[in-house]
Amino acid sequence: MIKEINAMSLPQFHWLKLTKKIRLTKTSYQLCFEIPGELKNEFSFEAGQYCSLKYKGRTNDYSIVSAPYEETLNFGLKMHAENSFANIIFQEVQEGDSLEVSLPKGRFTLAIKPNEKRTILAFAAGIGITPILSHLKNILFNEELSRCFLFFGNRDLESIAFRKEIENLVQQYPERFSVYHFISREKINNPMLNSRIDEKRVELIINQILGIDEEDDESTIWDATDEILICGPGPMIKSVAQACYENGIRKKNIHFELFEAFDEDIYEVEASLPHLENVKLNFELNGKSYSQNLESNITRIMKGLLDAGYEIPYSCKSGICGVCQCRVKKGEVHMLENEFLTDQEVEKGMVLPCVSVALSQEVELDFDHF
Repeated sequence: MIKEINAMSLPQFHWLKLTKKIRLTKTSYQLCFEIPGELKNEFSFEAGQYCSLKYKGRTNDYSIVSAPYEETLNFGLKMHAENSFANIIFQEVQEGDSLEVSLPKGRFTLAIKPNEKRTILAFAAGIGITPILSHLKNILFNEELSRCFLFFGNRDLESIAFRKEIENLVQQYPERFSVYHFISREKINNPMLNSRIDEKRVELIINQILGIDEEDDESTIWDATDEILICGPGPMIKSVAQACYENGIRKKNIHFELFEAFDEDIYEVEASLPHLENVKLNFELNGKSYSQNLESNITRIMKGLLDAGYEIPYSCKSGICGVCQCRVKKGEVHMLENEFLTDQEVEKGMVLPCVSVALSQEVELDFDHF
């Protein structure tokens, strides 16, 4: 039984006019919105961010596929079941109609460095290409010295979303942008690319594609890699991120975005923590105070509360989205992962309970005031 529904501060929505609805594949399409002049400042965004779309009482989040310099707000949507949000939008909302769109949000962002020469690798699967494509366009446009490599996984060639736009980018930046399509359910000529993108495939990419660097014959492209961007299903993100980390890329340079809840750790847990039993957890949620005992600190704090029937807000469950963030008012909490909070926020006591465990017998959290 749900004990409490947390009323998070709602995002601010505005009605925007749909200028284009473009079919991409059998199961995906693009929505393009016009931003009125008086809202341009409010709707300014960074590559990698997302917005919420609202229709008939339902709300879903979608990553922005356009780049900031394009001055338009475009999204890529994947249709699932017949009554899915994306399918209903496709069937009922037409060009010229208006839809409620929230202001941009999210921290899957990367600082632009126009005076630096960087190597950026991007891994995407399916509709996970949307924030990745926004990043790639932005980097190639603003960093004239940087180069990008895209490794894009799909079931078959017909299911490649934004294929034409990606091909146009290759033609526009032939010396600085390379694309490799990995196809898992259709036979193609290159056996290496006839697979899902996973940990083993990353090893092959490092050795066979990112080998000797033509710009520095004493090094490899992999050695020159500055940042890695990943977006797709949880298992794909986990395998790719872990492989990149094990091959020498620092965690702070590996950035990823999840589109759905994922209950596993992205990286293998390396910390050895003391075991505590009967942990008392006091917390403020939606203006009320609660107390809950956790059997031990082996269980993540959020999982313990969800199992007990509290509806703690969450999206990814992997320390990426930040939806579940709260503040530690008393006791000690350890985060096993953190891809969202800044060092300053952590210093102020902010934690992500989805990837946190208690390190003291009693902990007090505040989900309302942080």
